[in-house]
Amino acid sequence: MLAIENASILIGPGLGHVERGYIEIADGIIKGAGNGNSNARNKLNASGFLVMPAFVNAHMHIADSIGKDIAAGGRLDDRVHPVSGAKKKILEGSRPEHIKALVRNSAISMLKSGITAFADFREGGPEGVRLLRDAISGLPIRCVALGRVDHYGGPSGDGLSEQELAAAKDVLAISEGLGISGANENSDTALEQYRQVAGEKLVAIHAAESRETVEFSLKNTGKREVERIMAHLRPDIVVHMTQATSDEITLASKSGIVVCPRANGVLGAGLPRVADMLARGCQVAIGTDNVMLNSPDMFRELDYVWKASHAQGDFIEPRELVKMATVNGATMLRLNSGCIEPGKSADLIFIDKHHADLYPVHDPYAAIVHRASRDSIAAVMAGGRFLTEAMP
Repeated sequence: MLAIENASILIGPGLGHVERGYIEIADGIIKGAGNGNSNARNKLNASGFLVMPAFVNAHMHIADSIGKDIAAGGRLDDRVHPVSGAKKKILEGSRPEHIKALVRNSAISMLKSGITAFADFREGGPEGVRLLRDAISGLPIRCVALGRVDHYGGPSGDGLSEQELAAAKDVLAISEGLGISGANENSDTALEQYRQVAGEKLVAIHAAESRETVEFSLKNTGKREVERIMAHLRPDIVVHMTQATSDEITLASKSGIVVCPRANGVLGAGLPRVADMLARGCQVAIGTDNVMLNSPDMFRELDYVWKASHAQGDFIEPRELVKMATVNGATMLRLNSGCIEPGKSADLIFIDKHHADLYPVHDPYAAIVHRASRDSIAAVMAGGRFLTEAMP
């Protein structure tokens, strides 16, 4: 057993701050944590460090790493529409080995910035899921792969064909669930088929991301996206909700909500109303979204949403934001990580409290949200092993 001692620690699902505490780790699992010292023989003195749970990046499109800043300045459909967007064209024109190399680069980048788990909306059917698994093979990062079949029939189109249903079952056999593009690409029947075929596995979908998607839904169905999604798909997770009304936020509180503030910002889609979501009892997590749009950096995501929300008059407690990037994401994705308590995976970030950008640390939550960066990370632990030991 290894005991980390004398550290400032954010403990438990509430991220309570302990000024001088310990964490006991054995076989990659946290066995104990609390105030004071451990009785273990093998000890590591972590004085001067703030130890927090590693980040969980709750929404990505990691294969788009090959298209960094393609069509920069374009809006949502120009850049990432699943049928006509620039990302589809570049992915179709790229060789699988090149995509895999860049996926792996992004995964390594995430590990170095304290992200030890992520969820990926994986296009390309079963082959797309296999490509992702191959690309990150051997890395100490957990991936929740949410696969997809290539069905874009529109809201008035047909349901899934027998061939598409078979492909969905093949995807589900090798993934953690389904990551569906959106309600506008699917009929009510198709949404119901996705839920039925997924069974107990995760189902996630983009929703109310932009004014254009909301207007398209109203024009073509007479209903808003969230209304259709909750009635026919009943997803575990909805992503974005940037243009959701208060009533829609309440309706979606039955599911988890993943917000991607920087991606929405760069696409001109707006800012998710995180404070309203929290006030309405929603479980909210954070994702960095498409690597084509942004680097997968949770520190920058936290800083952006905190300050941009304040600029609009919505105050969010820094501790709540840190929970969104750790505890909430892990819970939503059914991961045994995200907080420091017995039984959880020992996925930890060691932040140097004496780093020039942080010292002196008066409020650890605020320090993480808008002062810490990749540069202030002294070490990252994944599954009880430091990255220097765990990286192949």
